[in-house]
Amino acid sequence: MIYRELGNTGLKVSEIGMGCEGFGEENCAMTKKLFDAAEAAGVNYFDLYTSNPDVRKAVGEALRGRREKFIAQSHICSVWQNGQYKRTRKLKEVVAGFEESLEQLQTNYIDVGTIHYCDALDDWQKIVSGGILDYARELKSAGKIRHIGLSSHNPQVALAAVQSGAIEVLMFSVNPCYDLLPASEDVEQLWNEKNYAGHLTNMDSDRQRLYETCQQLGVGITVMKCFGGGDLLNAELSPAGVALTPNQCIHYALSRPAVAVVLAGAHSVEQLKQSISYEEATAEEKDYALTFATFPKISWQGHCVYCSHCAPCVKKIDIAYVTKFLHLAETQAEIPETVREHYAALTHHAGECIQCGVCETRCPFGVKIRENMLRAAKVFGY
Repeated sequence: MIYRELGNTGLKVSEIGMGCEGFGEENCAMTKKLFDAAEAAGVNYFDLYTSNPDVRKAVGEALRGRREKFIAQSHICSVWQNGQYKRTRKLKEVVAGFEESLEQLQTNYIDVGTIHYCDALDDWQKIVSGGILDYARELKSAGKIRHIGLSSHNPQVALAAVQSGAIEVLMFSVNPCYDLLPASEDVEQLWNEKNYAGHLTNMDSDRQRLYETCQQLGVGITVMKCFGGGDLLNAELSPAGVALTPNQCIHYALSRPAVAVVLAGAHSVEQLKQSISYEEATAEEKDYALTFATFPKISWQGHCVYCSHCAPCVKKIDIAYVTKFLHLAETQAEIPETVREHYAALTHHAGECIQCGVCETRCPFGVKIRENMLRAAKVFGY
C-alpha cells in the first residue's frame, strides 16, 4: 500500500480508503469483514457519513482493539431522527448528534471531523455565521476532533471554504465526467444524463482551480464518487458512453492535485479487494488516456490530464510533473514556495527542452507541450 500526506494535517493515509456504503450489508455483519480486509491490506482511512446508529455501533465494534490503526473521517451535522438520516444546521441537534456518535463508535476522538454536505454558498455562510464552524473549532481545541473537514459536490462552494482557511480536508466528488460539468447547487445535476447529451470539452475551470488551490494551500482532498456510483463502470450507464475500469477511475482521481485518498465504496470484501488491487496494477491497466480519447461526446482536446503518454523525453524531463507545477504556478501572482521547491527537486527541468516535438506525437489530446515547456522555463527561470 502506498501512503500519501493528507494536505498539511501531518497524517499519512493509504491512497485507497473505504467508503461506508457497504457497512450495513448483512445486518451490519459486513462491517467487521471489511475492516479485517482493510487492515490486512494496509488500508488505514475510512469515511463514515451515515448517521445510522446500527452502522455506527458496528463500526465501533469493528474498531475495538485497533482504533489507532485507522484514521476516521466522520461527519458533523449528519444526525439520526425518527428512524432516518437528516442533515441539520441546528446547533443543538449537531452537538447532540456528534456526542452520540462518539459513544456509538466507542472512541473519544475523530481524526477528521467533516462538516457534512455543503453544496450552496448561502449554506456555507450559515455554517460560518450560525455556530457550526465555531463548534467544530471547539471540538478541535478539546481534542475531540483532530482536523476540520468539509464535504461538498460544488466546486464554487468548496473553493470558498478552502480559501477561508477554515478547513484542512475537503471531501469532494472526483471523476472524469463530473469534472466536466459547471458548478451547481443541485447535486442531482452531476448524474443527470441530459447534461451529457451535448458535446463537452475539457475540465470545468472551477474544478481545476479548486484542485490547484487545495494543493497550494495544503488542503488534502479525500475522493468520493470516484466510480460515479458505479455508472462509469457500465457502458450503458456511463455519461461518457464508454465504460471505464476501477483502476482507471482510481488512477484519474489520484492524479489530480491535492488528492490523497480515494474512498472506494464496497458492498463486499471482494469489491474492496478489487479497489485495493489497484496497488498491484500495471501502468497499462491504470492508463485512462486512450479510453478518454474514445469518448464519443466528450473531448479533452488540448488539455493535459497528466497521463504521461508523452514520455519518455529524450532529455529525461518529467513532462507531466513540469506541466502540473506550471499550472499550479500560473494560478498565483507569485509562485508558491512549495511549488517552487517541488519543481527544483525534479532531476531535469523545462529549460532543458530541445523542442524536438516527439512528445507531442504521442499525446492523445494534442497538447502543445513545447509551448508549455517554454512557459515553464520562463516562469521558473530554468
